[in-house]
Amino acid sequence: MKENTPLFINITLHFLCLNMSSVMLQEAKCAYIIIIMAVYWCTEVIPLAVTSLMPVVFFPLLGVQSSKSVCLQYLNDTNMLFVGGLIVAISVEQWNLHKRIALRVLLILGVKPALLMLGFMIVTAFLSMWISNTATTAMMVPIVQAVLDQMDNTDYIERGAVPDDPRSSEEKKMRKRVCKGMTLCVCYAASIGGTATLTGTGPNMVLKGQMNQLYPNNNDIVNFASWFGFAFPNMILMLVLAWLWLQCSFMGLNFKKSWGCGTERTAKEKAAYNVLKAEMKKLGPISYAEFNVLLMFVLLVLLWFSRHPGFVKGWAARLFPEGEKYITDSAPAVFIALLLFILPANKPKFIGWNPIMSDPEQPFLSAPLLDWNVVQRKMPWSIVLLLGGGFALADASANSGLSAWLGHQMTPLGSIPPWAIATVLSLIIAVFTECTSNVATATLFLPVFSSMVRIHPLYVMLPGTLSASFAFMLPVATPPNAIVFSYGHIRVLDMVRSGIVMNIIGVFCVTLAINTWGRPMFELDTFPAWANNTANQ
Repeated sequence: MKENTPLFINITLHFLCLNMSSVMLQEAKCAYIIIIMAVYWCTEVIPLAVTSLMPVVFFPLLGVQSSKSVCLQYLNDTNMLFVGGLIVAISVEQWNLHKRIALRVLLILGVKPALLMLGFMIVTAFLSMWISNTATTAMMVPIVQAVLDQMDNTDYIERGAVPDDPRSSEEKKMRKRVCKGMTLCVCYAASIGGTATLTGTGPNMVLKGQMNQLYPNNNDIVNFASWFGFAFPNMILMLVLAWLWLQCSFMGLNFKKSWGCGTERTAKEKAAYNVLKAEMKKLGPISYAEFNVLLMFVLLVLLWFSRHPGFVKGWAARLFPEGEKYITDSAPAVFIALLLFILPANKPKFIGWNPIMSDPEQPFLSAPLLDWNVVQRKMPWSIVLLLGGGFALADASANSGLSAWLGHQMTPLGSIPPWAIATVLSLIIAVFTECTSNVATATLFLPVFSSMVRIHPLYVMLPGTLSASFAFMLPVATPPNAIVFSYGHIRVLDMVRSGIVMNIIGVFCVTLAINTWGRPMFELDTFPAWANNTANQ
């Protein structure tokens, strides 16, 4: 498809020009651009981020929205929250704090096969909550590989090379299966972990942004604290079920062998432990910079949770007049990001200033914790544009009347139980996201789901958002899958077999979450007053 890019674009522009010259309804014009962008996003005839810029050109040309209105969506409150969170994540990566946390947790949990896999999954999921899934996977897989290599080398030395030994052949097959399970668990845990926090992955930010676009009076119903309260228990449940599934499919349920109940550490386990210990030793003691970054990270999380907890007044309302109205989660994110460019990376030395000895070009004694060149290099600007394009589509859908029109078309669905609608839509998205960017998937589907008449918008938008991250079946579905696949332990068929069950687990957990603790948290049984504005357009 990419070889025919120029022809495809020319045909699209030709039809667009024809449509611009004719009189069309606002809804039809908006829908036309959305369909074109959906095709481009699915086929990737041009880069995803470039497709995301199309509303800036074509919405004003077709008279759907002004350039000023469209461009405002590309760096709105939600995108600033995303950028601020990513800058903090980059600082964590820059000073290897994520690696120290990973190794420390693995050493605490132990190296029995089942515990080792659980340790890899817990660490990967936790880190993915705060830094990008791709960066987490790229850091974890080499650690997993080093541990597996050391275990294999120890096993080879213990047994010696006996090619015709059937027991040796069986052990080799088992080692291959363990390698597959240990590497797959990392990419799966990265995708699962990213769902737990609002800034953990792109689709979550799409939901936050589109809720603000489509329902501006939603009383900040989706914020960092409320999302975490809903998604974190779901993440824990999914992680446990995924761990059990990978145990069953790759290691079997031999508790004595996997858990080591009542047994001493084998030579392989000692070798794995020594690898982790050696990696930890390489990091040395915690540095001043690492401590400062950890402090900033903890402070940011506390500010997010305590801004608007829901059950008590948060710091925004207590410390600032009308703070709940003016302050959102983006304010603390950018505040901490600013501090990272100011605080020193080395412990300050209180010495007298000598104008003769001082370098006039470097008046400060220490470099800051973060340098802009590092941020510029590591910041995924394409995702920022992709989110902005999605917000522009959502805003145009609401203002042009397309969302209201879709809602009226879906009136017959009112006779179907909401839980059934949510489950079916989750399955559709989980399949669709295997071959399309998860951010693009959420961007295309969420405005449609929000149009469900007389159903609480979050009843279908929450499951849809989480399902967009369930890309478990194909190496090309998401970067963590591609990273794991590149190490050569896994075939596509292995990933498909495991991924099908993982998708079922994901949809089951989301359906359970939305119909249990999700109901009272977001009052899903009643149609909210703030949703009437869009529903009645």
